[in-house]
Amino acid sequence: MTQARGQRTEPGGDDRDRAATVRVFIALAPPDDAKHELERALGPAYDAYPRMRWNRIEDWHITLAFLGELPVGTVPLLRPPLADLAASRRPVELALRGGGHFDERVLWSGIDGDLEGLHALAAGVRAVVEECGVPFEDRPLRPHLTLARARRDDPSSVVEVAAGLAGFSGSRWRAGRLHLVGSDFGRGPGPIRYRDIESWTFGGR
Repeated sequence: MTQARGQRTEPGGDDRDRAATVRVFIALAPPDDAKHELERALGPAYDAYPRMRWNRIEDWHITLAFLGELPVGTVPLLRPPLADLAASRRPVELALRGGGHFDERVLWSGIDGDLEGLHALAAGVRAVVEECGVPFEDRPLRPHLTLARARRDDPSSVVEVAAGLAGFSGSRWRAGRLHLVGSDFGRGPGPIRYRDIESWTFGGR
């Protein structure tokens, strides 16, 4: 999820995107070095648990606000205030660390670093969404990076991989961009795919 400043991917680019709604969230994305570091740590698990539904590393992200299904026409309302927010904020310094699972179904890597700054950024993002009049479920932020989901008949795999990640400690990195992301969840038989609708460089010092 990396694009040049101001570059956009408009809803409507293919048949799926011509739907009246788009599934949207606002997120940070680790840089390639940090993702490849975790990918190497996951190498044995990829080999040992091929039936798990592994997310592509291109799609790894830290969700700040999940907006769900929005009318396509609503998305442009978010762009100017999110651009202004990013321009006013400093990059957040984070790291990927450890692992865990949600209900033995979803495997994740934990987030370390400037968590206070991360929570403050998420609060700012959610305030923007509310000011735009976009309804969403304002759940408490639980910073994590979703890595995989278990098959219904194989929940033990997620638990075992999470235990193997317990000692992982990644390098520090700076989250340099704020991403407005759309997904094709529920729009076809294949795996979920994500794409930047737009992203903005953090401009604060």
